[in-house]
Amino acid sequence: QLQLVESGGGLVQPGGSLRLSCAASGFLVEYYPIAWFRQAPGKEREGVSCISSSDGRTVYADSVKGRFTISRDNAKNTVYLRMNSLKPEDTAVYYCAASIASDPSLEVFDYDYWGQGTPVTVSS
Repeated sequence: QLQLVESGGGLVQPGGSLRLSCAASGFLVEYYPIAWFRQAPGKEREGVSCISSSDGRTVYADSVKGRFTISRDNAKNTVYLRMNSLKPEDTAVYYCAASIASDPSLEVFDYDYWGQGTPVTVSS
């Protein structure tokens, strides 16, 4: 059974950092594009970052470029999202997702399997 479990969310002050983890079971993350999405209250879910299965190529939303870093540890079968210089507008529930397609994407409809989400609140 394919499963994704996020962790690492919490309350952080503006300018602070967090590292989110997405632990996979039932499949190997190195063979599938994996992405992070977020959904703030009253807003649509949006793509934050993704990493390709083949060459580890990464893509970032403009709003997080230079602040967030996606990475993958094949030995732990886990994908991470390091978030630095956090802003109040980064507050959202963060989800990881896996795609059976071959190209990385930040589009919700390209992803087939989703975790339950981990909340991130950026506030002083």
